[in-house]
Amino acid sequence: MPEGDTVWNTARVLHRALAGARLTGSDFRVPQLAGADLAGWTVRESASRGKHLLLRFADPETDEHRTLHSHLRMDGAWRAYAPGERWAARPAHLIRAVLRSTTAVAVGYHLHDLALVPTAEEHTLVGHLGPDLLGPDWDADEAVRRLAAHPDTTIGEALLDQRNLAGVGNLYKCEVLFLRGVSPWTPVGAVPDLAGTVALAQRLLAANRGRWTQSSTGSLHRGQTSYVYGRRAQPCRRCGTAIRKEELGERVTYWCPVCQPDHPAAPPG
Repeated sequence: MPEGDTVWNTARVLHRALAGARLTGSDFRVPQLAGADLAGWTVRESASRGKHLLLRFADPETDEHRTLHSHLRMDGAWRAYAPGERWAARPAHLIRAVLRSTTAVAVGYHLHDLALVPTAEEHTLVGHLGPDLLGPDWDADEAVRRLAAHPDTTIGEALLDQRNLAGVGNLYKCEVLFLRGVSPWTPVGAVPDLAGTVALAQRLLAANRGRWTQSSTGSLHRGQTSYVYGRRAQPCRRCGTAIRKEELGERVTYWCPVCQPDHPAAPPG
């Protein structure tokens, strides 16, 4: 599930594979970048901003700087391969970008919002985002302020709004609200201890940083990593009640109707 921690991990994989390398070739398989060529450019770094991935380059001849921006959404991925290694992660028709160096090849599959811009203009792509839960700009007070500015929005929708805080996806939304005992349909203005909810979201993402298995329970065993997410009709790990699944906004939501008492606007039991 490409949430903030997954994108952070992906950025580190690409950084280890490419940072400092001079590209021997590039191949962009999207119309808007059909004529772009980064051969000869040096990879400065790979970084994440919430769910956005930023690959930064410099032209050693002109000292020009550019950034390749991509968004993984639900199904995007980057993989790093050794030169000559078979690209086996996804079908070839899903490849959107290829970056080659003498030591590694980075392949981007099913990437979204792919754009190449001057690095000084990165803000046009990610400047709208709230504080990054895993970034150097993390500011819990600012995240709380942004959430509280829309008191009538459901907390389930507000946590997914990347303008409030960057990095929370559907999995963490569901798990954080279960652990806080808050119904996803509760208006932000009625959430007790909003700061505690934000702090828990940051701790969960940080705990999973550096590994690919996302766990909110503390267990890394298959089928034991979540409390409610993906567990429709299974017994709640706390009270035994069947976990429910409904749509909230445009996303599916999992919750326990006993541990997270329904707000009046929630679907009826």
